[in-house]
Amino acid sequence: MSKILVVDDEQNIIELVTFNLKAAGYETISAEDGRKGLLLAVEKKPDLILLDLMLPGMNGLDVCRALRNEYQIKTPIIMLTARADEIDKVLGLELGADDYMTKPFSIRELMARIKAALRRTESIEAFEEKDRSSSLRILEAGDLTMDIDKHEVYIKDRLVSLTYKEFEVLKTLLQYKRKVITRDYLLNHVWGFDHIGETRTVDVHVRYLRKKLGIENEIIQTIRGIGYKIQ
Repeated sequence: MSKILVVDDEQNIIELVTFNLKAAGYETISAEDGRKGLLLAVEKKPDLILLDLMLPGMNGLDVCRALRNEYQIKTPIIMLTARADEIDKVLGLELGADDYMTKPFSIRELMARIKAALRRTESIEAFEEKDRSSSLRILEAGDLTMDIDKHEVYIKDRLVSLTYKEFEVLKTLLQYKRKVITRDYLLNHVWGFDHIGETRTVDVHVRYLRKKLGIENEIIQTIRGIGYKIQ
């Protein structure tokens, strides 16, 4: 049974979401402020986190940043917020959120996205377990080297700090080096969902990935109207 953490300062939202999650067979835990949500995420190790953006004590962006950077937690995060500004969505995705929904949201769509995120996590874990014995655990392109087992990327001797999703995007491109990978494929393969218009998520991650790679960003080539490839 998957365990889901709901972090929201609106009690009615917590009750609505947890009721539907329990009805679908999920175990739930909840918090009404950011700091408590962060502690529960670290201690209880949920399989997925529903995280509100505007929270007392510590906002959702800071919670997301702490989970990804300080605690290196890869648990899928779906951000929930009443703010529809694109900058908020972009910031959330940049900090490592997997998905983003604006209130008021359809509970059916939320449940579908939760299932997609959990399926994606299970697929990644199964793939990594199956692939653990493979000799192809080091991927290279130019001065860039990726160690899949250590989850590290180097430009010559410089360690590059990447979010989980940035690492997965780069790994996918390196595994299919010189082949064009569509935005839709990356969205489905890395994020686990396929929603029209959501390819902006991919572009945001590639833009920040290029920035972190510095001069080596040129190895990621944009194929206009289609996607990306490693030259």
